[in-house]
Amino acid sequence: MCHQTVGLIQGLLEDTGIATVSLSVSEEMTRKVRPPRVLLVPFPFGYPLGKPNDPALQRTVILESFGLLQRTDLPALERFRDG
Repeated sequence: MCHQTVGLIQGLLEDTGIATVSLSVSEEMTRKVRPPRVLLVPFPFGYPLGKPNDPALQRTVILESFGLLQRTDLPALERFRDG
């Protein structure tokens, strides 16, 4: 899905009181859209949770993204820290 579309939808959901977080593989596009909460991941397009068949890494990415839901200093852009 397009980074811009996701960011715009996030903004609308946040306006209704629903906290959101997204994963981004493109810092440049993300900075332009400024969605509320984003975890910037160092993976290629199409693989926001990392390489296939690596459930430990995928779980780590998901749990780290959930941690952003508590952030109130928006927009919040965090880099994924594996390990």
